[in-house]
Amino acid sequence: MSTTIRIKALLLDIGGVFLTNGWGHQSRRLAAQKFNIDYDEMNERHKVAFDAYETGKINLNEYLQLIVFYQKKSFTKEDFKDFMFAQSQPLQPMIDWIYRLKQQYKIKTASVNNEGRELNDYRVCTFQLNRFIDVFVSSSYVHLRKPDKDIYKLAMDILLVKPEETVYIDDRPIFIEVAKSLGIHAIHHVNLEQTKLCLDEFGLSME
Repeated sequence: MSTTIRIKALLLDIGGVFLTNGWGHQSRRLAAQKFNIDYDEMNERHKVAFDAYETGKINLNEYLQLIVFYQKKSFTKEDFKDFMFAQSQPLQPMIDWIYRLKQQYKIKTASVNNEGRELNDYRVCTFQLNRFIDVFVSSSYVHLRKPDKDIYKLAMDILLVKPEETVYIDDRPIFIEVAKSLGIHAIHHVNLEQTKLCLDEFGLSME
């Protein structure tokens, strides 16, 4: 790979890169245990409803009504939401490093992530992701969801960059493959050290 490529922008996934996943299957299992919910039944309902939530077609209260609160419960939606939000934890070394990288190179950044609005808002605010991400091309904001190619194209249009000027970072190989099919350089994030080495090859190394 040539180090002469001029990279102008980073497209960034969030869950699994900068934060733990917001509402993955492990979190749903923990919720089922804590609130004494039938996991299999909740998960089947989740599969039906989650696409609508992540693309901003329904809000969090409506999503929870469909998967949990269609029957009377001994706990409230606020109790359940508090638990959901608490599942988000920072992967601080990656946050700190990409923040310093952006400061050094003044590179454009955009999130390209699948997340429901309330969860996304909470995560951005709580962990101050806007310190190093310029724009949030999140599925619930733009009504597009990975692996739809249009969400990547929209992010590049907003940042006014071409695919060959862009690097996409994600922990899920399938989304990496989609980015590459558009001509975007892509890094499969496994850990900070490996991602550092990959970005070094694009001339983005820390002083």
